[in-house]
Amino acid sequence: MLFTPHQFASLHLNNRIAMAPMTRSRTDQPGDIPNDLMATYYGQRASAGLIITEGAPISAVARGYAMTPGIYTEEQITGWKKVTSAVHQAGGKIFVQLWHVGRRSHHTIAGETPVSASAIKEPDQVFGPLPEGGFGMIETDQPRALSQQEIKTTIADFVQGAKNAMAAGFDGVELHGAHGYLIDQFLRISSNQRTDDYGGSQDNRMRFMLEVTEAVANAIGADKVAIRLSPFVTEGSAQPDPEIIELTIKALAKLAHLQLAYVHFSENISNYTQVPDSFRQQVREVYPHPIMVAGKYTVSSAQQILAQGFADLVAFGQPFITNPDLVYRARNQLPLTPVGDDAHSTFYGGGAAGYTDYATVTSA
Repeated sequence: MLFTPHQFASLHLNNRIAMAPMTRSRTDQPGDIPNDLMATYYGQRASAGLIITEGAPISAVARGYAMTPGIYTEEQITGWKKVTSAVHQAGGKIFVQLWHVGRRSHHTIAGETPVSASAIKEPDQVFGPLPEGGFGMIETDQPRALSQQEIKTTIADFVQGAKNAMAAGFDGVELHGAHGYLIDQFLRISSNQRTDDYGGSQDNRMRFMLEVTEAVANAIGADKVAIRLSPFVTEGSAQPDPEIIELTIKALAKLAHLQLAYVHFSENISNYTQVPDSFRQQVREVYPHPIMVAGKYTVSSAQQILAQGFADLVAFGQPFITNPDLVYRARNQLPLTPVGDDAHSTFYGGGAAGYTDYATVTSA
């Protein structure tokens, strides 16, 4: 099934392999502008049924990692057009991941005090400017809580980001609601201790996520909108949220009527709990639309979860870094170039080395 086409509403994919979103920090500065090098990188990997870009901040304050490509200025839109054109010319499809990191930032990156559901600091580090010059990992700032008016403004920023994505030629957008970023911060008890309509009960904690998703779907069409969630992943030092699984199932039931392009579950990274089949069955019961999964899947385990009916699409992350022709290799049962220590050292920042210079089978 991995190599069969996938069709849902207006989304037509050549296969069920997706390239997962991965931060690479290769933009032009100043301005966090996508460039020719990024166009080459994504174009090389366009044999994936769907590419999901690295997270693209929807505003200046949404930024949490240096040199990540934004989607809120005209210069950024123009830069992204190079990327979408390269992918489409190679026969691929591409969604941009709309990103707001919330508290996982620093004022030297966001340009102001980072924001969150509540003013709760979590020990964390992000890739940013070092005091002595250059870039490296720096401790995040103490965040402040968004006001209700600022929540409305943030939802509008997501909508504008989606409209900008359409102007840039993307086939759709994926909302980053996972991994302890802003949407996820609203969902979880440890990061959301509000006492207004956006905190407290499960319905209140899911309100921001639902309002963002519905607003973006209304703006560009639900068939061009997806959302990424990670209910079995806990970021930082927090204990697993005792309500996040139940909340996620309830939220999916509320999202079902939209018929989104897909819901994307990120699994098996950071501090994670193995996803039980019982959860996957519950998801299918309340959400009978496309599901994507990602998290250390192999070709074999990807085939298995598709055959079980628990997923429709499987995303691969790091293997796509070192194997731009991953789909060809997987289809022909050829070995993958491993992700070694040398690859890890070029994940963030830099130029073509470790980015666009990996050999394909035909060029090796």
